[in-house]
Amino acid sequence: MNIKNNKDNTIKTIAVLGAGAIGAYLLYGLNEQYKENLWVIAEGERADRLRKEGLIINEVPFAPHVLTPEEAQGADLLIVCVKYGALQGVLPMIRKAADEHTTVISLLNGVDSEDIISEVIPREQILPAIIRIASTHKGNHITFPLPGEGMGIIYGLPETAGEESRRRLEAVKNCLENSRLESHVSSDIRRDIWLKFALNISQNIPQAIIGAGVGVYAQSEHAAFLCRAMRKEVEELADTYGIDIHIPDDRVLPHNAGTPKSARYSTLQDLDAKRPTEIDMFCKTVMRLAAEKGVNVPYNTFAYHVIKALEEKNEGKFQF
Repeated sequence: MNIKNNKDNTIKTIAVLGAGAIGAYLLYGLNEQYKENLWVIAEGERADRLRKEGLIINEVPFAPHVLTPEEAQGADLLIVCVKYGALQGVLPMIRKAADEHTTVISLLNGVDSEDIISEVIPREQILPAIIRIASTHKGNHITFPLPGEGMGIIYGLPETAGEESRRRLEAVKNCLENSRLESHVSSDIRRDIWLKFALNISQNIPQAIIGAGVGVYAQSEHAAFLCRAMRKEVEELADTYGIDIHIPDDRVLPHNAGTPKSARYSTLQDLDAKRPTEIDMFCKTVMRLAAEKGVNVPYNTFAYHVIKALEEKNEGKFQF
């Protein structure tokens, strides 16, 4: 296809790399507006499966437009939402799909995906962002709250933003605000990224270790202790980068009355399905950054090794 895009501020073509839970949310929210100009980038067996089976999004069949990276080259907007463990492997695909005017958004959890992507494209083409949405992913069936019920996509300007970055932000803003997606422009996207990082680690990981729904934090003082302790380590690490993400203790634990006590976040969902988790993106990244700053993170270190052992158990490494 090799469609070269326009040179103005209008986003006319969008490529999504990663057709999991987040990718499905994007496809649902952008399809009405972009139709055949909304693509999923995939290669090989993954591309064949998507073309043959499609996706089931909120119980509705969806047939994505599947393109290779070469066919999608020159998309106005490239949204990356693969699993963290797959990011290094898709860097060549990002390099092929993004030309010099393509704006790239990474919706991976964690705090370093933009750094990793900048290994293959200029940093000024990357618009920092996060996504907050509850979702469930089983096979090609993905469910999530309809847009408007969650916080959606949050994005903003990088710290060193110049005129070119501001132009890119305005183009993305026009795109998202005219779609069915929930989106917000952040006044401090770096802080928001770290806030979500701390939230994911403190609420995702203890629950996964215990193997219980989110209601465990209200029912068990021990689960609540782990939640607070892991978050405190991330807060202290963020301090060393000049980022204040401290919040009162009474706001650390999950308190959303609309979340069922049985809700299982992504790490526990992965363990339940015997899939690799994103623990490297969470606790291992904390360990690496902490080592660089001379910060002690014993709870995150312990949690990392527990989740890794649970992954090994799922893989059948030991059955005794």
